[in-house]
Amino acid sequence: MDLRGIDTPRLEWTGDCLVIGLFEDAIDLTGDLADLDQKLSGTLAELIAEAEFKGKEGSSAITRVGSNSPIRKIAVVGLGKADGLKPESLRRAAAVAARLGKKEKCKTLGLSMPVWNSDPALTAQAIGEGIELALHQDTRFKSETEDKGAKLEQIDLLGLGGQDAAITRARQICLGVILARELVAAPANIVTPITMAETAEAIAREYGLSLEILEQNDCEKLGMGAFLGVAQASDLPPKFIHLTYKPAGTPRKKVAIVGKGLTFDSGGLNIKPTGSGIEMMKTDMGGAAATLGAAKAIGLLKPDVEVHFISAVTENMVSGRAMHPGDILTASNGKTIEVNNTDAEGRLTLADALVFAEKLGVEAIVDLATLTGACVVALGDDIAGLWTADDTLANQISKASELSGEKFWRMPMEDKYFEGLKSVVADMKNTGPRPGGAITAALFLKQFIKDTAWAHLDIAGPVWTDKENGYNSTGATGFPVRTLVNWVLN
Repeated sequence: MDLRGIDTPRLEWTGDCLVIGLFEDAIDLTGDLADLDQKLSGTLAELIAEAEFKGKEGSSAITRVGSNSPIRKIAVVGLGKADGLKPESLRRAAAVAARLGKKEKCKTLGLSMPVWNSDPALTAQAIGEGIELALHQDTRFKSETEDKGAKLEQIDLLGLGGQDAAITRARQICLGVILARELVAAPANIVTPITMAETAEAIAREYGLSLEILEQNDCEKLGMGAFLGVAQASDLPPKFIHLTYKPAGTPRKKVAIVGKGLTFDSGGLNIKPTGSGIEMMKTDMGGAAATLGAAKAIGLLKPDVEVHFISAVTENMVSGRAMHPGDILTASNGKTIEVNNTDAEGRLTLADALVFAEKLGVEAIVDLATLTGACVVALGDDIAGLWTADDTLANQISKASELSGEKFWRMPMEDKYFEGLKSVVADMKNTGPRPGGAITAALFLKQFIKDTAWAHLDIAGPVWTDKENGYNSTGATGFPVRTLVNWVLN
């Protein structure tokens, strides 16, 4: 599909379907819209009236135009309140328009949207992201595709001529999101620690990143007892992945992104029961998937920032070699951990990954993980939790998420809750009491950072959706690749 910005007025555009974005309760046809309606013999006004279209966000209506018209169909999509317009509003409206065009079997689509904040580049990027992500379909595991008939071949962004760079940037970022989606969506017999390492190798080779993969012996030499304790039950070897992007010149800053990479989580000897959603534990590498997705996007965008992408990848399985509840593990910083729940394994792998990341001398570390059900209970399926004691880093992530439209809520780092993690026989346990479980998980991770600015993102809810939501179809969302990329770039 060809996505392009053009300066052709909507009065003059020709093609299969012209889609116009309209604000809520501000749909009077004036100016060139009145002229367009007259040109279409009143079809636009008739559509708005018959569909009782009010411009609410996510709403749409479409109709056929007379046979003598230069366009076959005319459509409207709602933008919500004018004073609430954000890049996310444009992203979602563009997704509605793209899906509508596809459903109506249009080959060419013209899209007319307002410019946000007098910024045509950001407007074009947001619209481009909405279109690319809405039209992505993962049919890898289906014998027959449901996508039959005419396909969208060209989408014109009216009034956004000269924004080719912004549209290209949108496509590059979306390629990273789509990689993350496809990694999360694939089953555990397809995405394994081995294939995750192979994916990292492909990214390094194609986009000029350097790659270090630590095998089990390498991890043993570094004293990664927490990570290896989780890995020891699996028949598949663990892979500690370290991808590095370095700019051509002196980097403006150096950062690290650390993703949890459990390609399948059985719960270990604290095995997850039937009915607990165990079949969805293929998604427990959502943090690592987003980390690799961000690596792909950064490799394409080539910013002036040095970025380290890290993941300790393994399965959490059950076997005669499995760690037992009550075992004591020693992490690579010397801290000892009593394992009182083998199903709280992600934080164990992240512990050694965070120690490794801090030794790289970066200015900031962000880890992301499908870490706790407690975070989903607290914030629901659409909002991720953010923990950090560093206000500057918190503000950076918040600004990055505002641009991406991916939602985060800053949660408290209540240090006194660490009392619940204290162990009689070790430095700490890997889980605390049920109340505040997402907070104690963050406090556990904090024990493996010394001085570097650090933030923890619990993304357990938003990495998957059970219903179509904006530009996300049912399934893996690729959350939060776009926020990570925005954080790196800005």
